[in-house]
Amino acid sequence: MSDLEVRQLRYFVAVAEELHFGRAAQRLGMAQPPLSRAVRDLERHLGVRLLERTTRQVALTPVGEVFLRDARTALDAVTAAAARARHAGRPAPGLRVALKADYDAGLLPRILATYDLEPTALPVEVQLGGRGEQVPALREGRADVALLQSPFDDRGLDLEPLLTEPRLVALAADDPLSARSRLCLADLAGRVLPDGAPADQGDDPPARAPAADAPRLDLAQIFNLVELGRIVWFPPASVARRHPRPGIAYRPVADLRPSTLVVAWPQDSHSPAVAAFVRAAATVAADTARAAGTGPGRELLDPTGHR
Repeated sequence: MSDLEVRQLRYFVAVAEELHFGRAAQRLGMAQPPLSRAVRDLERHLGVRLLERTTRQVALTPVGEVFLRDARTALDAVTAAAARARHAGRPAPGLRVALKADYDAGLLPRILATYDLEPTALPVEVQLGGRGEQVPALREGRADVALLQSPFDDRGLDLEPLLTEPRLVALAADDPLSARSRLCLADLAGRVLPDGAPADQGDDPPARAPAADAPRLDLAQIFNLVELGRIVWFPPASVARRHPRPGIAYRPVADLRPSTLVVAWPQDSHSPAVAAFVRAAATVAADTARAAGTGPGRELLDPTGHR
């Protein structure tokens, strides 16, 4: 059996994600008949049925669901390989570190200083992005290593947990709940988070992708909306420490999942510079935990003095 082509995988993934040949063809910038023929040729090539087709709908078969997962992984690997090759071929290669602004538990300056002492260190390019952008950057070869909050889809990635800290609720200072020293999620009934989700259902920002129509708010916009009482927000304690504001009250929430900062990198990375960055990050995190008087698996203190 001859090798599969990247083109075939891209065609199949487009149809599998759209579950509609017309929309998939439009997405790929091609006509529908050759796309249909290409997918049928792929099925004959594999000797299995990947899609169930009727006049009304297209659906994945169980075999198709398995193949979709592996096809995505293969396409991610091809894209990442090309991006890493282009990066390595630059006259002055460097290390690209992806993170969301302020979501480094305050560790990044010390990590970079420690990393600079490593003999394999390269110049660092810090890539600041929005929520959920760091994992695609790693998979697509646009970043070499990332600092981000766990949990997330770690398919194809290695990771090292660094620090766990509480998340707090940010409320308007004049919100009646701000008079209380500690809350639970049920107390937040009727309030909403930045993406419009009910606050009393909790939130796991790294794991839950925002809705397609959810507003993309930067930190300043979130703070303004919290101060106005339009939303509440669940920042890690380190973010709250960095941004004290008279119009915002930060309070512990007893049943809110804590935040764990991890360093992540592609599983197939063999870069000495990436390994050096991971060592530096782990060293700084361990030193921070010891200085705070916490042991492995314990949480850092939040700004209100609670664990």
